[in-house]
Amino acid sequence: MKVLLIGGAGRVGTFVTPYLRKQHDVRVLDLQPPKHDGVEFVEGSVLDPEAVRRALDGVNSFIWMVMRRGQGGSVTTQDVPTILDNYDVNCKALHLLLYTAQAAGVRRGVYTSTMSVHYRLRAPARGGRRYEQEELTALDTPSVYGLTKGFGELICQYFARWFDMNLIALRITGPRERENWLKERRDRPDRVYADGTPQGSKIFVTDEEDLPGAYLGALEAVQTGHGRFDAVFIAGDEREEEHNLSKARRLLGWQPTAQRLLEE
Repeated sequence: MKVLLIGGAGRVGTFVTPYLRKQHDVRVLDLQPPKHDGVEFVEGSVLDPEAVRRALDGVNSFIWMVMRRGQGGSVTTQDVPTILDNYDVNCKALHLLLYTAQAAGVRRGVYTSTMSVHYRLRAPARGGRRYEQEELTALDTPSVYGLTKGFGELICQYFARWFDMNLIALRITGPRERENWLKERRDRPDRVYADGTPQGSKIFVTDEEDLPGAYLGALEAVQTGHGRFDAVFIAGDEREEEHNLSKARRLLGWQPTAQRLLEE
């Protein structure tokens, strides 16, 4: 299968590319070339309709990985550039991509969302977890980044319903390179990070090898059926302290496994 990585030269794309290339042909659309040699590259902006059309030509599926000015799920700080960049990329450019893709017959793809669509300091659900079910956990973030990423999920739902696209949103959290993942897991056994509040909050960082497994599972899942949108929690929460990962296991065959490295 030939897969287009939109924004694939960024941090997440750089993690995922070597693993995707083991199973698929990969093309990257970005303003900068990908970090890995031998990857087909289309230079251009996601806001340029012609660049998007060229990048989609001849591919079977796509993964949206574009991000600007990311924020956590507990902040309200924003300014004009943050507002404009987030709406441009997370709403306008995504809509353009999905419209162009379905017109080209490319109706299967993966959208990189974020756990920042949720308020990080939310009260736990009845089961004790903050994030019990994807469908029932409100998109209640205070950040403009999380707000617009949530709007992006609604845009995906729109194209699934009205244009028969098959799309999965991965609500990822804390992607880390292996060295940083190991350090943070060992230095922060309680998972608590500063967030501007006295108590801080937990972040379940995800290892660079676990993350590609989620994308590969999502790419496979969208090949079956049509006109469907699903959102899935993806977090390095192997004990499911705050995230119910049942849907990731059932739909994607995914669960975090990097915790084994902490015992070596």
